[in-house]
Amino acid sequence: MDYDNKNHDCSRGCVVERDDTGALQVTYERGCCKLSDFDWLQGIDEAKYRDLYEVRFKNTHKLIFRNDTGQDLKAGDLVVVEAANGHDLGIVTLSGAVVLRQMMRRRINPETYQFKRIYRKAKALDIERWQEAIAREQSTMIRARQLAANLGLDMKIGDVEFQGDGTKAIFYYIADERVDFRQLIKDFAEAFHIRIEMKQIGARQEAGLIGGLGVCGRPLCCSKFMADFKSITTQAARCQDLALNPQKLAGQCSKLKCCINYEASAYVDARKNLPDAREPLDFRDGLAYLVKTDVLMGTMWFSFDKNNMSNMFPLSAEQVAQIKDLNRHGKKGDPVIEKNRSADEEPEFVTSVGDDSISRFDSSPRKRQRGGRPRPGRSRSEGERLAAPERKAEGGRAGKEGRDERPRRSEGERRGGRHDNRNPRFGRGNENKA
Repeated sequence: MDYDNKNHDCSRGCVVERDDTGALQVTYERGCCKLSDFDWLQGIDEAKYRDLYEVRFKNTHKLIFRNDTGQDLKAGDLVVVEAANGHDLGIVTLSGAVVLRQMMRRRINPETYQFKRIYRKAKALDIERWQEAIAREQSTMIRARQLAANLGLDMKIGDVEFQGDGTKAIFYYIADERVDFRQLIKDFAEAFHIRIEMKQIGARQEAGLIGGLGVCGRPLCCSKFMADFKSITTQAARCQDLALNPQKLAGQCSKLKCCINYEASAYVDARKNLPDAREPLDFRDGLAYLVKTDVLMGTMWFSFDKNNMSNMFPLSAEQVAQIKDLNRHGKKGDPVIEKNRSADEEPEFVTSVGDDSISRFDSSPRKRQRGGRPRPGRSRSEGERLAAPERKAEGGRAGKEGRDERPRRSEGERRGGRHDNRNPRFGRGNENKA
């Protein structure tokens, strides 16, 4: 096989390639796409629902079908199934007892639900027609966006899915308000000569179709494993003490991030064990105000100045409850030692070994040496350091005594420097030049 001839269709979870004879070969890949399937009930026989199969289409769109013909089907088989108009082609993903669990998750009652039928396994002609319809999807989506823009509609065509027989297409669109697209459907039918179905999706579903990387460095949850999107409110961010900054809380879909809901329930349960500290605690040192709370650790930080966070001290939830009980009976809490800590005092950095300090990188200020700087590479002994002031005093006296013995310099020497041939401005230098 030529691996360059392979086409990985991740939207449908399959690999398409042609063999040496030119025939199309479609292979289902479980883990290459969103919502990969795993039959964790494999080997368990469910006789009542043995003829039910889960069939997958584009963009993780799955439905449950009934096999009335009695064909031997298994996961990965391409089947032709019943559609509203004509027929469609999909891939069998699950069979057996696990299908019943999937129906329970989707709230499908097998006794009352009208299951569509599986006609047969897909033949070579069905696969060829299916691939021809798939090849038209990209160009159809671009043309559909142009037609919508010409009509001035406030909507966006996000994706196009063709039916297996190529006679119908589903246009997924995004719109903030209600859109009247009756004229648009007429333009689509005239341009593409197929049956049109419009289906609205949200911004989160659009982000799942496009994909990308989040701020955590991993693929977007909506494009990796999420299929059911629940509403996310700012209350979930408040209970976790997250900063209510829209730029940090919004995802690539401009909505609140789905991961905000992941730990919200854990924070709600942890907050039940924390006492209410809206009123300040009364200590002998004064009134202490709640500044911040570590919900998961059960630690509450207080400060005697509610507008200053420099002198905070931690208290556990049990300690806060005890102090509140004392205040309720008219008593005050014991003095807090942490209050006496100065504001500029910083805790010393200690490594896990405990033998290093981060302050070793700080350069110590150099002091000006009044007795002269020693030569590099030479250290004075203790005797030399003690004799240095005496020598300095003797040198000072000798300088004063010999100051009158030195000849005075002339005015020219004081202005121009030494008398030599290198300085032609004064003395013999001018005569030689002349």
